[in-house]
Amino acid sequence: MLHGKVTTVVATSGQGPDRPQEVSYTDIKVIGNGSFGVVYQARLIDSQEMVAIKKVLQDKRFKNRELQIMRKLDHCNIVRLRYFFYSSGEKKDEVYLNLVLDFVPETVYRVARHFNKAKSIIPIIYVKVYMYQLFRSLAYIHSQGVCHRDIKPQNLLVDPETAILKLCDFGSAKQLIRGEPNVSYICSRYYRAPELIFGATDYTANIDIWSAGCVLAELLLGQPIFPGDSGVDQLVEIIKVLGTPTREQIREMNPNYTEFKFPQIKAHPWTKVFKPRTPPEAIALCSRLLEYTPVTRFLPLEACAHAFFDELRQPNARLPSGRELPLLFNFSTTELSIQPQLNSTLIPPHARTQTASSGMTPSPNIVIGYNMSLQWTE
Repeated sequence: MLHGKVTTVVATSGQGPDRPQEVSYTDIKVIGNGSFGVVYQARLIDSQEMVAIKKVLQDKRFKNRELQIMRKLDHCNIVRLRYFFYSSGEKKDEVYLNLVLDFVPETVYRVARHFNKAKSIIPIIYVKVYMYQLFRSLAYIHSQGVCHRDIKPQNLLVDPETAILKLCDFGSAKQLIRGEPNVSYICSRYYRAPELIFGATDYTANIDIWSAGCVLAELLLGQPIFPGDSGVDQLVEIIKVLGTPTREQIREMNPNYTEFKFPQIKAHPWTKVFKPRTPPEAIALCSRLLEYTPVTRFLPLEACAHAFFDELRQPNARLPSGRELPLLFNFSTTELSIQPQLNSTLIPPHARTQTASSGMTPSPNIVIGYNMSLQWTE
């Protein structure tokens, strides 16, 4: 096979030992630009696989937080860091960090826009498959103490053929430590949790759940649910739907604002927020994600176990193309230990029939070693 220019670098494996190795790639083209730097697409010579290379200016004084976080994450619904390497910039002393990541061709943002332009709504099975995988990725990163802090449709990569979703862009992500303050000016406006708008610095990973609720609502509506054009206006948009927060709810978001005077607005019924034919389970799930009080929002696996996703647990569930669903039940022991009381709901009977303990070879969508005689205890 003929290649264009081949670039060979000395790179370190994203996971595993720190032994540098030569990595060669070709067919390089720019696929994205941001305040952070540039994203390229390239093909690895060895495996012929496509990768994305995210190139960011590295400040010598600091460790790169995105790199630290990416190196410890390993989950099928999170973009994998394959390698990283450093390169020099135009200016003397400039150093760039290059993250070599899984390449995934589409985003939930572009998929949704495609249906919008065609004046149609995204089939509900896609909403289920995408949102379920998003919640699974959140359950995993939150169990590792990591909060993404920029959940939005543009950061949800999807393969349109397989419907596999991978969470990407950990450039705003942070290990949240109780008692240590965090900046509140993170997250893209439409998806910002109300406690962030209130300037809270002691927020938790529940901000990601709010953002995921905004993504779900947007897929159901065909447009953002809270399209504020400024920080304050963002709060107005939320109040128009949820009503004015009570003093207690404000205290839960940011205690410094309890004396603030808000216009008294009644909540808009959720059923009226969405189109008449929206499945009631979808609305019910939304209402448990978009709650003012951060601690009352669903946890990610509680969302996965919700009735809205029951269709995915049916043995005959398929994508519109007739293809099988992506792997949804291949839970690791880490995932199974997050909220063990949910495991019997999360793993449907048909995915338990061939466990490792029964001596049969597990099918790929099966949890290895999920032994039905085990009593899942808290």
